[in-house]
Amino acid sequence: MVLETTLHPRGPYSLADSSAGTAGGTRVMRGGVLRLWDLVDGRPALVRLWQRADGAVEARMDGAEPERAADRLRFLLALDVDHSPFLRMARRDPLARDVALRTPGLRPMRLATPAHALLAAVCGQLVSGREAARLQRAVLRMCTGEADGLRLPPAQADLAALHPPRLRAAGLAERRAAALVRVARGPSLERLAGHPTPDVVAAIRREPQLGPWSAGVIAMRGLGRYDHGLIDDLGLVRLWAAVHGRPPEPGQTQELLAPYGEWAGLASEYLLRHPVAALGGGWHRAGGRRPAGR
Repeated sequence: MVLETTLHPRGPYSLADSSAGTAGGTRVMRGGVLRLWDLVDGRPALVRLWQRADGAVEARMDGAEPERAADRLRFLLALDVDHSPFLRMARRDPLARDVALRTPGLRPMRLATPAHALLAAVCGQLVSGREAARLQRAVLRMCTGEADGLRLPPAQADLAALHPPRLRAAGLAERRAAALVRVARGPSLERLAGHPTPDVVAAIRREPQLGPWSAGVIAMRGLGRYDHGLIDDLGLVRLWAAVHGRPPEPGQTQELLAPYGEWAGLASEYLLRHPVAALGGGWHRAGGRRPAGR
């Protein structure tokens, strides 16, 4: 079934700024049209999106439940989040001001499943952004199919069916390969959606190899939370060091995000686009220290 609909974002919104990256090959932007696969109650739906000059987003969904897919799109695109209060704070922050003025419509897209966010978190640990993208694509090739030139996003069962030796052969470090499979074979990640963010973060951090940065990826990209940021991302480490003249201690980059309160996660996304933070495009901890969980 095919359904076409028009979606109206709340507050400033830019589809082009918010859909950066291919999410492991599950989406692509070409000629102003974003194509992506979503999972709607476990069934794939192909979506095409483009933004009109008046800010509205046109959507065309092809799948078994297009009406449900339309509802899901509002979550994936964060269309119901009016982040105007965040922008007012960011414009008073010397570090975030230029990004907020240049790309006020930035609301990074969420991933189709919390399992995909788990995969992004594990693949992004202690490697460059380019290597993280390569690892994510390699893992998805092992566990999901491809259609219309795009990879399908993973359900938790897809990741649970993997084996650490295959992941290690693809380049994923041994402990992270084991962590990915162990968490995927555990309780449903979907259950976390019903819990407050501090409880979600605590549950994630109880897992070996998953620390505050991984919790930020899963909370923001998998569950749509904005109140926990990408603590100790290398970009934030660079930014903190530039401000203070020395490298931060583990966890100290949280000081950059704390003033934003419930918007701390979105603040980390904007601060990572600061020229100092963006140098090199890395995602790992700096300073030679390798914490047990990231």
